[in-house]
Amino acid sequence: MRFGILGTTQAWNDDGAELALGGPGRRALLALLLLDAGRTVTTERLIDGLYGEDPPGNVGNALQSQVSRLRGALRPVGVGIDGGPGGYRVLTAPDEVDAHAFARLAADGEAGLARGEAAQAFTALTAALGLWRGEPLSDVGGAPFAAGQVVRLAELRLAAIEARAEAGLALGRARELIAELRAAVAEEPLREPLTALLMRALCA
Repeated sequence: MRFGILGTTQAWNDDGAELALGGPGRRALLALLLLDAGRTVTTERLIDGLYGEDPPGNVGNALQSQVSRLRGALRPVGVGIDGGPGGYRVLTAPDEVDAHAFARLAADGEAGLARGEAAQAFTALTAALGLWRGEPLSDVGGAPFAAGQVVRLAELRLAAIEARAEAGLALGRARELIAELRAAVAEEPLREPLTALLMRALCA
């Protein structure tokens, strides 16, 4: 089973078939749980993250209802949601969630770059960036928790692009970096390291 939040919120079984998750409320709950995959997310944090300053009446019952529906959606693929007095957790390994797999691969790549292992760094960072399908949490962006997470994940992506470009330049792969760096600079024209990397790639 694999889960994705680096784009729309999605789940795929081992055969690659996409699982029907339901509406935006259920997807937002799943995304919030996946951000802490394998760890308990407190009830208070779930309520704040899903409903913000305007919770519905009987918000505890509303949350329990969403959890119950999400459990039903995940049951066919054998993924459970553990619940207790402290909160809820989705029973999946962090590396089965694209955001966590991305963070691990990016950290491996950046560590390799710091050691001067450009080829290993380039491979790891290419794999990390390949997990992105679009703007993270794009289908649950209206949930109160989402905005801060989108900013955090986008910053990690830009750092990975910069590190990959550094590794690629060290390997003499400037030509293939130019299009990606141009797109990144267009997204973040005031980010000086990206502009400097693009200039270096063009010069090379």
